[in-house]
Amino acid sequence: MAACGKAIRTRSRYAASTQRVCFKPAGHGGKCEEFPYLRHFVIAAPKVADKIIRDSIMTTGAAWKSEKAGPNRILRWVMLRSDEELADLGINMANLKPQVVAKLREKAADYSSCMAVAQKLTSLAYGMANSPEAPLEIQHELEELGVPVVLGRTSCLVCGEALDFNLFAAAKRGKAEIETSHSNPRLHIPANVGFAHRACNIAQGNKTVEEFYDWITEILARVRPGQ
Repeated sequence: MAACGKAIRTRSRYAASTQRVCFKPAGHGGKCEEFPYLRHFVIAAPKVADKIIRDSIMTTGAAWKSEKAGPNRILRWVMLRSDEELADLGINMANLKPQVVAKLREKAADYSSCMAVAQKLTSLAYGMANSPEAPLEIQHELEELGVPVVLGRTSCLVCGEALDFNLFAAAKRGKAEIETSHSNPRLHIPANVGFAHRACNIAQGNKTVEEFYDWITEILARVRPGQ
């Protein structure tokens, strides 16, 4: 599917860093949209739609914004800019702790990758048990984008257990029970991204999934030798 590709205006202070575009089919009617395949979720499950957009395009940032902690979420592609360019945008990397700088830099991703991640996460959400049924038009759009909806096939990226859409609404201490997860925490591309149980995502930490499996295997070998 050829996308429209027309520029979308934004009032963000970082607008000049990357041109955001319309992903509706070329020659479409009506206004341009950056996330047209999310229009059903915006109505049926608005918090899920917000999560997909936020996790696809924003860094995790700090728990709160301060000069030392760094920005509380920032567009991933902005973090591809040099320290000098970021200073012009009001972000002084020299004032941040090394670990904060490292975290922000490792969450960086180009605009195309972020948009592709949003498309994949949308497809995965529709593929969960008890998800709202994707309208045929949206199923077709996602298929054209290379991420067809496969019902009942979405599983935790870490433990492999099938995920239930209702877990998005289950929260403990304000934290959803499903989180966006990365096989390699330092790589934000579609092939590396999925959903995971919050507990699994926390357990994986900053390890790759394979490193996490090896770590667990070593532990089991020590505490359950011969099994």
